[in-house]
Order: sequence, then C-alpha cells, then structure tokens
Amino acid sequence: MTHLVKWFASLRARVRGVPARWRAPRGPVRGAASKKHALWSCLSGAFGVLVIVWVTELVGHPLLIGSFGASAVLLFGVTESPLSQPRNLIGGHVISAAIAVAVVALFGSSPATIALAVGLSMFAMHLTHTTHPPGGATALIGVQGSAGVAFILVPVLAGALILLVTALVTNNLVHHRRYPLHWW
Repeated sequence: MTHLVKWFASLRARVRGVPARWRAPRGPVRGAASKKHALWSCLSGAFGVLVIVWVTELVGHPLLIGSFGASAVLLFGVTESPLSQPRNLIGGHVISAAIAVAVVALFGSSPATIALAVGLSMFAMHLTHTTHPPGGATALIGVQGSAGVAFILVPVLAGALILLVTALVTNNLVHHRRYPLHWW
C-alpha cells in the first residue's frame, strides 16, 4: 500500500509540473526560405501523387490513400529527414497496415480500435527504427475501413513503392538534392 501512495504522490507532482514544461525558447532564427527548394518540392510532390493516380487507372485498383499525401511532404519536402528515408517509408507504412489488419481481425473497427492501432503502430515503428508519421494515418485508415490482409499489399506497399521510385528519380534530377541519404 505504501508503494501505491508513493506512486500517486509522484504522479501528482509530475502533473503539477506539466505546465512548466510548456515553456520553451521561441525557436531558431530562420533564414530566407529557398524558392528553388519550395518549387521543386511542389512539383515533385504533386508528380509523386499523380503517378499513383496514373498507376491506379492503369491497373484498376485504388492505390491512393490519405497517408500518402503526408508521405509526399516528407519525401519531396524534407528529403534529408531520417523519417523520409526508404526504410522508414516502406517499413512505417507496412508495419502500420499489418497492425491495422490484425486489430480489425481481433477487435473489429471502432473509435477505440482505431486509437489502439495508431498507438500500436507508433510502438512498433519506434522499436523497429521505421518511424514514418504517415504510418499512423495508414493504421487509422486501415481500421476505419475494416481492412483485410490485401490492404497491406494493395494499396499500402504498392503505393509506398511508387512514391519511393518517384522520389528516387525526382530528388536526384536536380543539383540541390540527394535521395536517399541511407537505405537501411
């Protein structure tokens, strides 16, 4: 019982300290935004999404899901981020899709299972060093849509691979970019 009392006292102290943790510096002084970088991000990101749409029309299977829009921001907007690298893109989406399918199979689709799938995806991506924030959206989309096993391959893996190939080409066409920084 004493241990429980100490734990609650510690929790109460941590809760009281939360507002103090909100204080943070205003952030770094930022230089002028690169118009060249912004324009290429715009063009290549739009092209990446269009390629998925074109392949969808070609094969007759929907391959575009909302989380790929967020992946495009990472792959074509912040190519140097660890979260944008191929391992994170593919691993984050596929792991999150697999978790979504498992959650649906075990517990069905509900607000609670959507939250569970997102949380489990974050946990798994962290442990496997494949954190890709759009993966959380993939898990949400999968549970919300009551996805089956095929969801992992089509649209998730197929769409992520299309984005990856597009990023490999467009991000290396110009002198001011290099992608990927690492594969593994």
